[in-house]
Order: sequence, then C-alpha cells, then structure tokens
Amino acid sequence: CAGPPDTVRASHLLVKHKDSRRPSSWREERITRSKEEALEILNGYLSQIKGGTPFSDLASQFSDCSSAKRGGDLGHFGPGQMQKPFEDATFALSVNEMSGPISTDSGVHIILRTA
Repeated sequence: CAGPPDTVRASHLLVKHKDSRRPSSWREERITRSKEEALEILNGYLSQIKGGTPFSDLASQFSDCSSAKRGGDLGHFGPGQMQKPFEDATFALSVNEMSGPISTDSGVHIILRTA
C-alpha cells in the first residue's frame, strides 16, 4: 500500500530503559534496566530475526511500544513526525531493509522499513 509522497512506512521493536522518556510500557509498569541491558536484549532480538524469526512476531511479544498490537507497525509517516534519529534511520533504509540498534529518547529500536 503506497502512502502519500515523501512518506515511509515502518515497523519497529522498542526496548525501553530506565533513562527512556517514559520508563513504563504495556509490558512493565516500571522499567529499571540500563541502556546497556536494553541494547543487549535488542541485539538478541536482531539475532533471532536474522535467524528466521518473523519481525512482527517478536515486535508483538516484546516491543515496549503500543504498536506491538500491530506487529510493530507505525503506519506511514513523513518528515518531522518522529524523533530525528528514528526518522533519519528510517528514511535511510531501503524498503524491506532492517536497521541495527537506533537510540532515541524513547529507548533503543530495531526499525523495519516496509514502504
């Protein structure tokens, strides 16, 4: 499904840490892990995805974002709608390409560009 020109569509898997802007989620009321621990967890998910586990399966189960209920899908977005590091990383990806760990004020993410 094509979105408006100059937009992308992406899914993500977010792992929050104690320094995240809002250190709680639908999974945990109070997140106490360090950023380093969050990165370790995220790298474990990256390995599983590279090993064949569907991105949306892991995002649905483990993402600290409410988009988890949509397999991590954030829908279409354009410039200025997401935090700058997230936006820059997403726009730099090709369709169906996955990022490495990306850090924002929300936590650490794996991004999958879908359109």
